[in-house]
Amino acid sequence: MTTIPTNADSVSAKELFQLLRALRARLPEPQAVKAGQAANRLAHVDANFMHAAINTAGASEGVEKALGRSAADLRGELVDIADWNTVADELRAMLKAVNAANVVRRISNGLAGVQIYSISRQLARDPANASLKAHIEEMKRLNKFGRRRAHRTQPAPEPQTDAAAKTRQ
Repeated sequence: MTTIPTNADSVSAKELFQLLRALRARLPEPQAVKAGQAANRLAHVDANFMHAAINTAGASEGVEKALGRSAADLRGELVDIADWNTVADELRAMLKAVNAANVVRRISNGLAGVQIYSISRQLARDPANASLKAHIEEMKRLNKFGRRRAHRTQPAPEPQTDAAAKTRQ
């Protein structure tokens, strides 16, 4: 079994990826839903209604027999739903944290690239660093950050005919 690092231990992206894959492989498979029951509305039945329905099933052996499920099973399923909702919330928080950390990494990396470009341009002024000119030209060609966009020219308005001018007045 894979050990989960504590907060004191930093985990690499590759390690976390492997842990997530291992955990995903261990997730329980959802039971197939019978045809016709997959309607989205059934996934959003009111919780108070469900509690009342489960209490009704628990009060009548005939209802449980007809349903093929006990009230205890249904209550256990409600607990599972709440537990897995907590897991989903935590996964969303983890995804948000991973994305935020990646933005910080991109900013740091982008800053380094812009600094390299600027420093290289300054150093290339010295003939001893002439070999940097080819690299600078390649960076300049690939630079989308500082490139100015071509201004779109507005098409000239079409001249109005006398009939069109009269209808606008």
